[in-house]
Amino acid sequence: MKVPSLRYRRLSVLLLLASPLAAQQPGAHPLDALSSAEIRTVAGVIRASGRTDSLTVFASVQLREPPKSEVLAWTAGRPFRREALAVLRQRGRTVEAVVDIAGRTLASWREVPGAQSHATDGEWDAAGEVIKQNAEVRAALARRGVTDLSTVRCGAGPRGYFDTPEQRGGRRLFRGGCGDVSQTYNTMARNFAGLVVWVDMDARRVIRVMDSGALPMATGGDDFDDESTPAARPALAPIQVLQPLGPGFRREGGVVTWDRWRFHVRVDPRIGVVIATATWDDHGRARSVLYEGSLSEIFVPYMDSTNGWWDRVFIDAGEYAFGGIAETLEPGVDCPAGAAWIDAPVAGAAGLPRVKRRVACLFERETGVTAWRHGYEDTERVSGRGARELVIRWNATVGNYDYLFDWVFKQTGAIGVAVGATGVLEVRQVASAAATDAGAAEDTRFGRLLAPHVLGVNHDHYFSFRLDLDVDGSDNALAVDSLRRMTLPASHPRRSLWTLAERIARTERDAQLDMNMERPTVWRVVNQGVRGPLGYPVSYEIKAGHNAMSLMSAEDWPVRRAGFSTHHLWVTPYAPDERYAAGDYPTLSSREMGLAEWTRADRPVANTDIVVWYTLGFHHVTRAEDWPVMPTAWHDFELRPFDFFPANPALDLPRR
Repeated sequence: MKVPSLRYRRLSVLLLLASPLAAQQPGAHPLDALSSAEIRTVAGVIRASGRTDSLTVFASVQLREPPKSEVLAWTAGRPFRREALAVLRQRGRTVEAVVDIAGRTLASWREVPGAQSHATDGEWDAAGEVIKQNAEVRAALARRGVTDLSTVRCGAGPRGYFDTPEQRGGRRLFRGGCGDVSQTYNTMARNFAGLVVWVDMDARRVIRVMDSGALPMATGGDDFDDESTPAARPALAPIQVLQPLGPGFRREGGVVTWDRWRFHVRVDPRIGVVIATATWDDHGRARSVLYEGSLSEIFVPYMDSTNGWWDRVFIDAGEYAFGGIAETLEPGVDCPAGAAWIDAPVAGAAGLPRVKRRVACLFERETGVTAWRHGYEDTERVSGRGARELVIRWNATVGNYDYLFDWVFKQTGAIGVAVGATGVLEVRQVASAAATDAGAAEDTRFGRLLAPHVLGVNHDHYFSFRLDLDVDGSDNALAVDSLRRMTLPASHPRRSLWTLAERIARTERDAQLDMNMERPTVWRVVNQGVRGPLGYPVSYEIKAGHNAMSLMSAEDWPVRRAGFSTHHLWVTPYAPDERYAAGDYPTLSSREMGLAEWTRADRPVANTDIVVWYTLGFHHVTRAEDWPVMPTAWHDFELRPFDFFPANPALDLPRR
């Protein structure tokens, strides 16, 4: 990454100060993210309570949202409840502490039996030091000809639960290994294959070392920094986007207004950008669409049964969100010129804040999108309008993968959600240097060769999105429109066609749905108490894009722990404490939690305040073009109005 020139940095500062984001004042809205000062207050109140000691670690400090009813009733300038939830790791126990920020008091202190907080700031490095000092590990490295450990990096993290003897008894058991960092920045292909180490992180000791033997180390060029990439191809003619009057959006604190949209945005340490209270200005009437939408969880299981790989199943947000899951965006790479930036304070292990810069951006774009058009036959006449979009983007770098998340507000009344996967693949060393080598078929059972001795392991990605839609109010239901074949009478010239059959999902199990091309359905969140001019209830469709289903068996531990991956759509009645699809504490969890647990009650979900959970997934069959860094692969879905408006809401777009 190039270091910006001093002139560029000064210009960036001036642009930032001139942008609407500079007006942000923490605590001006009930859903604003915690400020640095508020995080310090939280840590101070907890320490002053006398319940902590020098070994207490702050796993996270987050806004504890006020009740939904209070947020919806709130008006600007009025006081509001301001609380924080701190999760602490203390002598093998997990504790939740709620702090009243305004009152500077400890509102509650509760130990969560059997729960493990996510990996905390510094645990990876601490595990690495424990591993490097272990005699068995040093002996295993010596067998590989490595005795100087100055360029050896070790580490470990949670790898899920599989009911192995080592995991029983509630141990905080991390698994990891070591790699060589002497020859490359990208060390993913320079790990010492066959060496797997179990570390008890509460006891800070290695409890097991498994060494199945050395394999050839990768020798190819794995880096992709400026020095390592090929000579740049000739540049194309420049594209310049100018907004001489400034951006088309306005931000006051966390509230963004653009075109007919108005919504609140904040960055949460665990789940990234949270979009809230989204309304559409329908000729002076604010109509509610989305009370709150966000990522809820990420699940990445690898498809390899070999030693050191069978347990590579990650629940990223719940296990690895330490230090804040949102990471810094790069100008000109992640966000275009003229984008406005959002910073986010996050709490470290001591409870003290640090500000992460540029973790989200806002920008408008014109990508040649046509809002609508019609050309009249046999004439040169065309009626139509071009469209622009407002994008809120953030990035999560979780280990080797980078995930870009876009919330896209459209002038048609739709909200798009997209995930772009890039970064570096998890790979393992194999004996084969080419697919034609003897033994290559065995080496490549679980993936494909990306480079000599480098196997890209096949895997899945599943993203759960929590969507608290409030379509013209909070009393909503899920309508399922099934497209069914109708066979016509023998006397008819046509043999068949399809028609719609609508039903309302009555309970949670009734609303667990999957995409099926042979039995297509349309999913809509409807408000049966509000009718449009033609008599239809207003609704928003959950318009699915490319998706995937888990191919693992239901009794497999990864599936049991990340049960949300077993359906594309879930619906639950609104509950303020049900926020994370794999549960509050999925780290080393040994039972079903989250959606799989909540929906066993089969609660009613018709004509009440409901939350929709959409699972976006894809299978990743690795390929040579994914190495050494993966081209961004995008997958998306859309929330779009369906009988919400009496006609096309983009008819009044201005000509250009």
